[in-house]
Amino acid sequence: MRVLGIETSCDETGVALYDTEQGLLGHVLHSQVPMHAEYGGVVPELASRDHVRKVVPLARKLLADSGVTLDSIDGVAYTAGPGLVGALLVGAAVGRSLAFALGVPAVAVNHMEGHLLAPMLESDPPEFPFVALLVSGGHTQLVQVEGVGRYRMLGQSLDDAAGEAFDKTAKLIGLGYPGGPALARAAERGDVSRFRFPRPMTDRPGLDFSFSGLKTFALNTIHQHRDDPNAGADVAAAFQLAVVETLAIKCRRALQQTGLTRLVVAGGVSANVHLRERLERLAEDQGGRVYYPRPELCTDNGAMIAYAGALRLQAGQHEPLSFTARPRWPMDELSPL
Repeated sequence: MRVLGIETSCDETGVALYDTEQGLLGHVLHSQVPMHAEYGGVVPELASRDHVRKVVPLARKLLADSGVTLDSIDGVAYTAGPGLVGALLVGAAVGRSLAFALGVPAVAVNHMEGHLLAPMLESDPPEFPFVALLVSGGHTQLVQVEGVGRYRMLGQSLDDAAGEAFDKTAKLIGLGYPGGPALARAAERGDVSRFRFPRPMTDRPGLDFSFSGLKTFALNTIHQHRDDPNAGADVAAAFQLAVVETLAIKCRRALQQTGLTRLVVAGGVSANVHLRERLERLAEDQGGRVYYPRPELCTDNGAMIAYAGALRLQAGQHEPLSFTARPRWPMDELSPL
């Protein structure tokens, strides 16, 4: 089965082709970062309009570059949530309409399930079961995964997600947009031992996260050292370390609680070098292994949507002629395969 995947949940337009026999045939991505940088963050209406402009030309480019014709596509997958409702509606409308025109089935894909399954596109994918840490701009979740659609939520952020906290703290320091990569670069210049940030919610049982307090701690620290030109980089280093260690502590608890040894890490923050190094050490200590998608598939992309959609289309799932967008769509509501 050959599936066209469309991702438009936030500020990146992604289109990909996945073949269940040949694997990933190709994917293209358009980032809206230059457009949103002027405003210091994502402007939902501008994001939606840019998806309208880009999604069809990107699909045409992908087909031409891959040497694939429309009549050889067997199904269409599109992100239906979670995400920005206007942006989601663009991909859903284009995806469902294209499938109708081609006379092939369409399937709505959960964006976070796409991230969770992205490591399956690698040459040495993880086997079920495993624990997944999903860390992106909008979500921080620990999930016990028994199979596709068989998810048990172990813990999640009660306020800001890790990626969101990175972006907001970067803005406090005066760094550029997107904040996460900018803060990570600034942290390389900082003295990580100068400030000691708390590791939130690690002094109590449980697997939930809370990162909004770290943002407040960073703000207070910056104000106390406003006349020090090195304070920003030092705050960035201490903040990054606090987030990385907090995530690692919770991952260790999740592995011990479930008795599992495989850890999957996905989402935009999973590209953070220090997080990867820390979790690699954790997996080695636990006698297990950690799996990631390649860096280009850590951020939002069409490949993960095409793959997740192909699995559900193969299982016989498809959408009616109508389509919807679900800005909030918990993964534990998905049907198992």
